[in-house]
Amino acid sequence: MSPSPTKRVLLLMTTNTYRASAYLRAAERAGVSAVVGTDRPDVLAGMNPGASLTLDFHEPEKAAADIARFAKEFSIDAVVAVDDDAVIAGAMAAGAMGLPAHTVEAARATRSKYELRKILDEEGLPSPGFRLMAANDDPAALAASVNYPCVLKPTFLAGSQGVIRANDEEEFAAAYRRIGKILDDAGTKERGGAESGSILTEDYVPGREAALEGLAAGGRLHVLAIFDKPDPMEGPFFEETIYVTPSRLPEKIQEEIVRVTERAARAIGLKDGPVHAEVRVNDGGVWVIDVASRTIGGNCAAALEFGDGASLEELILANALELEPPSLTRESPASGVMMIPIPGRGILRGVEGMDAALAVPGIRSIDIGIHAGGAVVPLPEGNRYLGFIFARRETPGEAEEALRRAHEHLRFRIDSEGAV
Repeated sequence: MSPSPTKRVLLLMTTNTYRASAYLRAAERAGVSAVVGTDRPDVLAGMNPGASLTLDFHEPEKAAADIARFAKEFSIDAVVAVDDDAVIAGAMAAGAMGLPAHTVEAARATRSKYELRKILDEEGLPSPGFRLMAANDDPAALAASVNYPCVLKPTFLAGSQGVIRANDEEEFAAAYRRIGKILDDAGTKERGGAESGSILTEDYVPGREAALEGLAAGGRLHVLAIFDKPDPMEGPFFEETIYVTPSRLPEKIQEEIVRVTERAARAIGLKDGPVHAEVRVNDGGVWVIDVASRTIGGNCAAALEFGDGASLEELILANALELEPPSLTRESPASGVMMIPIPGRGILRGVEGMDAALAVPGIRSIDIGIHAGGAVVPLPEGNRYLGFIFARRETPGEAEEALRRAHEHLRFRIDSEGAV
């Protein structure tokens, strides 16, 4: 990829993103000038004029108008939304400027689990029963009308935050109240707007979980990787741990994962940009659990490399700039990432065993995402990963084993007395 150095890409990201450095490195490697649009002006202090702008992603129409005014003075060749909160504003801005992007309708659908569920159901894909309920309703009165087991979730949060399984009426009422408290948080209300007043209830779908990472270009979905999630995710909370690729699922099942994801992407209207899908596989087929119009969450994209060592972010930028990507073929060795499980609530005081963990064959790096003195909050209330372990081996099984062995060496000193 060798674009003109005059090309400029606007990267839309929240200040708590994991992805800033990865996208900025990708822009630098591509010879592209990066402009950062984020939600806090103090973070942008000292940046050159034309290199940054402050945006309110909770008001996407206003953010898109601010981007349009900025683009009249400083030309923009592509708009890339890095985080969930920025995808609607990004789609609006790109659409107004005639730049490649997912449609605004698609961006809105992927930001609402309820709207997404309706679209997938109308498409005829295997779909659980679902119902939208008001967060301030009496859960005891609702509980008798629900099929069990079920899963309750906010419609707009990511990373399994606020997602709880209930097996009976008593658990339903407890989960409903707990999610209501999460939604009452001032910051959560600001993010969710009107949707912060709703809770989605779905029939629980059993089965093995997998994820598909893709890139839509001109309405066509290019599959970049299928990840296995070897740890069972049965609740009551749904903490993600290990992703490993290539998938060890039978070829026919992988083909079905691709087919249903393509159908879902078309139905949603995902046109140009990243696609991340979560699916469950059981005797009833492949069930699409979620689809996002951004890349894989957290810092997990670092587990992927493509031809000549290109990152996933480089592919995203090339697609947005309508350039030939370096390669859409994942490098052949198996790779994996562990989102380090959070052992308890409190204040992180330190991490021990890093040298031993890094010495495990196949471990490439370990990234602790919370600094010493930072708050550690487990699911369902938490929305930050403790960190990430990355591995690369010859086979998926070896990559998974390396991740588990490395994790066994790590010890996290968490001060529960400082629990928040």
